[in-house]
Amino acid sequence: MDPPLDVWGLSSSLLSLWINRFYIYWGFAFGISLWICVQIVIKRQGFAASLAEAVTSLDLPVEAINLKEYDPDDHLAEEEEEPCESTSEEECGPEDHQGFSSVVDVEDLGKLMDRGKKEKREKEQQEEKTSLFRSTGKNEDDGRRAMITPALREALTKQVNAPRERRLLTYILWHESHRCMETTPSLACANKCVFCWRHHTNPVGTEWQWKMDPPEMILKEAIENHQNMIKQFRGVPGVKAERFEEGMVVKHCALSLVGEPIMYPEINSFLKLLHQCKISSFLVTNAQFPTEIRNLKPVTQLYVSVDASTKDSLKKIDRPLFKDFWQRFLDSLKALATKQQRTVYRLTLVKAWNLDELQAYAELVSLGNPDFIEVKGVTYCGASSASSLTMANVPWHEEVVRFVRELVELIPDYDIACEHEHSNCLLIAHKR
Repeated sequence: MDPPLDVWGLSSSLLSLWINRFYIYWGFAFGISLWICVQIVIKRQGFAASLAEAVTSLDLPVEAINLKEYDPDDHLAEEEEEPCESTSEEECGPEDHQGFSSVVDVEDLGKLMDRGKKEKREKEQQEEKTSLFRSTGKNEDDGRRAMITPALREALTKQVNAPRERRLLTYILWHESHRCMETTPSLACANKCVFCWRHHTNPVGTEWQWKMDPPEMILKEAIENHQNMIKQFRGVPGVKAERFEEGMVVKHCALSLVGEPIMYPEINSFLKLLHQCKISSFLVTNAQFPTEIRNLKPVTQLYVSVDASTKDSLKKIDRPLFKDFWQRFLDSLKALATKQQRTVYRLTLVKAWNLDELQAYAELVSLGNPDFIEVKGVTYCGASSASSLTMANVPWHEEVVRFVRELVELIPDYDIACEHEHSNCLLIAHKR
């Protein structure tokens, strides 16, 4: 007996649905996706905005912030109080008294540093305007240009800020580094050294040709900048209160921040001011100004950079601007030998460039007869269009040690005094 017609019709419908099941699935999926898109469009303000509207309706102070357009630096002034400018505890506010009695969360260190950086940028911008106005009034007759422009200031500031805290702790090993101020009275230099960590953003020249700030102003602002840097460590875990207070009083000054300090026309006046303030002086020169070395008043310690020992390698490494650079270099070392003060040769070793000139280095030592010879491996400061230096040119500490031992054998009046592996550096001292 044949099945009823309605049964055949139902079976046919089910079979048709099974055959076209993929189209049905696709239709359902498309419908759900369309519904989701519609809901997103309708509620595009998002959950946070909807929640803010609901809370606002309850008369509560709520603000919805678009994080894509939010810059934390723009709100630091609103979130944080101004730091205390005084160096004494009596003049500090309650937050400053809290600095050493409580521990700052590591996650809050970013806010502390960001606040200091923003305040420093604002202060530098204001000082830039004041300085340009002052120099225009004083130097409009001689037509000299400013040594630093706003763009140059910004570039150098970024370079100084990056390693500054590290150099604060490691620059001069034998004295209290937290009381050491590193600065310079001249950004200009007569060399374009391949290992210069400024990547040649500073001006170059063979003589002073810029507007000049008085030494009193340079010293005052240098001390203020040092103190502002120390203030950023207030409340940082591990910082001792007594060391913090000591750091606010400058006792040493390293004139090596950038450029050639001996080019500054009032360098002797600046050194006199340092010594009057009972601040010791460590001056580093690139050995291209022998006359200025002879005329230089005594400093606590006088460094001369001896970056190579032959004319060809010196030209390759230092890339000096003077045509008679080699004679100037030799005359500078001879001038150093006449100084009745503590003197230092600073050798920077560049692998594959100047590690095989031992005998020539020994001859240069006899020429200047320094009290100390500081030998260090070159520090790679990143790729730059101004230099072909790479990490392959950085010698291992073992290679620096081997170089120093071989050099000491050629200079019998000297011996190894100390070694600092972390700095990739050794110190040779005269036996006297």
